[in-house]
Amino acid sequence: MKYCSLVVLFLCGISYCNAIHWLGLTVNGSSVGWNQTHHCKLLDGLVPDQLQLCRRNLEMMHSIVHAAKVTKTTCQKTFSDMRWNCSSIEDAPFFTPDLAKGTRESAVVFALAAAAVSHAIARSCASGDLPGCSCGPAPAEQPGPDFRWGGCGDNLRYGLQMGAAFVDAPMKNSRSGSQATKLMNLHNNAVGRQVLIDSMETKCKCHGVSGSCSVKTCWKGLQDMHDIAAELKSKYLAATKVIHRHVGTRKQLVPKEMDVRPVRETELVYLVSSPDYCARNEKQGSYGTQDRQCNKTSNGSDSCNLMCCGRGYNAYTEKVAERCQCKYHWCCYVTCKKCERTVERYVCK
Repeated sequence: MKYCSLVVLFLCGISYCNAIHWLGLTVNGSSVGWNQTHHCKLLDGLVPDQLQLCRRNLEMMHSIVHAAKVTKTTCQKTFSDMRWNCSSIEDAPFFTPDLAKGTRESAVVFALAAAAVSHAIARSCASGDLPGCSCGPAPAEQPGPDFRWGGCGDNLRYGLQMGAAFVDAPMKNSRSGSQATKLMNLHNNAVGRQVLIDSMETKCKCHGVSGSCSVKTCWKGLQDMHDIAAELKSKYLAATKVIHRHVGTRKQLVPKEMDVRPVRETELVYLVSSPDYCARNEKQGSYGTQDRQCNKTSNGSDSCNLMCCGRGYNAYTEKVAERCQCKYHWCCYVTCKKCERTVERYVCK
């Protein structure tokens, strides 16, 4: 079994998973100064265009390392209430079959990673961390009577340009992997970036006597990644299974069901059906839900009935320490006592 798992990981490393191999930057990327071109070779598996982009934009690699970390933590937090909880992403740069095949889980990870890279670069531009860019351009729309455009907006245009160049490179350069998989990955990357574009919102700062907010300075900024991940989660739940077949003179991804409509640009797509993730199965990349914590009173995906797949659950009590009886003292500090309370937890059998 161990040998088979190693074979799966090896095959993954040379073909499909190479497309998100860069998520492995979280392993040693933070300890690298990214100030010399040979640092780009510290992560095996980057395709030539990614290596070239790294050498020409060393300072941008800090943003990409940050994006890799955000992809991991945000994915796990967003899916913590579901049977598949994105825990396998911790294996990067190696992946189990849930992310090593064209599943709906891989679809959402690709989209989230693509969004995270462009998000990180756009924010780094606005914070002055990248010499090749600065604040985003002023909005074309006219300001309102009670506000003016100003501040330093996130440079989404630059973030999208450089982010797409980096994350799409493996599908455009690599000769390995099927054409269907490449098209699927490129499509889902684009969905992630579109959700990022749609997340741009007007943010403002008030000016005026005693905080009267008589005048506001506003700019365009991106929502936080947890909001973007939440939107991608809803698309994950409604993802469309597709097949690769001829439409006219060329092959395209189309819905597997007998539906003549083309794949929508806003929907995540996948090629391979997923297991239910109830039982541990290494061949399918399922960790199972045994010993996972569940919510006895919930009716959602984290409920003990759904999370435990009908196997039942065990209850146990746990003492939790927390601050209590807090008092504010003039001026200016707060003192609290430490209280303990007993809570009941539930874990799947």
